[in-house]
Amino acid sequence: MISEKLLLDGYTVTSFDNLLYKNNLSPLNHIHHPGYKFVFGDMTDGLKIEKLIVGFDVVILLAGLVGDPITKKYPIQSRKINDLGVKKVVDLCAVNNIKKFIYISTCSNYGFINNNELASEEHLLNPLSIYAKSKVSAENYILSLKGHTGMNPIILRFATAFGLSTRMRFDLTVNEFTRDIAIGKELLVYDALTWRPYCHLKDFARLIQLVIEAPNETVSFEVFNAGGEINNATKKMIVDNILEKIPNGKVRYQKHDRDPRNYRVSFAKVKSVFGFEPEYTIQDGINELIEAIDNHVFDHVDENCK
Repeated sequence: MISEKLLLDGYTVTSFDNLLYKNNLSPLNHIHHPGYKFVFGDMTDGLKIEKLIVGFDVVILLAGLVGDPITKKYPIQSRKINDLGVKKVVDLCAVNNIKKFIYISTCSNYGFINNNELASEEHLLNPLSIYAKSKVSAENYILSLKGHTGMNPIILRFATAFGLSTRMRFDLTVNEFTRDIAIGKELLVYDALTWRPYCHLKDFARLIQLVIEAPNETVSFEVFNAGGEINNATKKMIVDNILEKIPNGKVRYQKHDRDPRNYRVSFAKVKSVFGFEPEYTIQDGINELIEAIDNHVFDHVDENCK
């Protein structure tokens, strides 16, 4: 989605990926674009990365084991990739004075907030998972480089993503809930009143372009929550939105999930600095997912992910 947005607006883009998630067909979406190049490689391969980044103005670090379940299941690999691998990339970008380095972090860093307080970027971080702890560690390391590099890093704490993509993820709340209800499964929802922020993939791509185009003196070594307050929602609110479209959907609620995260997030800073607000609501994401499912787009998605 990010590559598509940047290519449409005249940028040249190189994707570096080891295709860990069996998304081998994803590069084909852009492979014939004259401004696009795909390079197969691993983020722990420092020599290959250093050769690749020389001459680039912007590096966007999206790579890693993403989410709590996979990092909990593979803690050794998580440390190798999300801790050591990320640090290696940061160091190489710092040494080579990359003009703009964008690190994708997560709002999961806030962990648990008891009351209705909105977490700003200055809020105390309380990472509860291996995944979030790695993100906080990387943030701290990047910020510690201030005054020691010509690189200009920006940290974006992403809300939970939703929406259609070429590597479709149905382990994300809005996507998972919509699909399960749309295909007639009974959806089991834990702790329905817990809050999270959400953001459409297209909005993330648009924000990244705004960050690329912003003056370095405005954004260098700054942290931004990435999303919009319109998409702060409880799980129950998401389910209710889906049931407006699929009133016969089957849903069961249960308390005391093993995931205690509960947080609402302030996006005042990203709005103030970039004028950014989401163009897509959770309901927009639900609508596009239901349309794709009704048109059999994802009939074989599980087979392709095995």
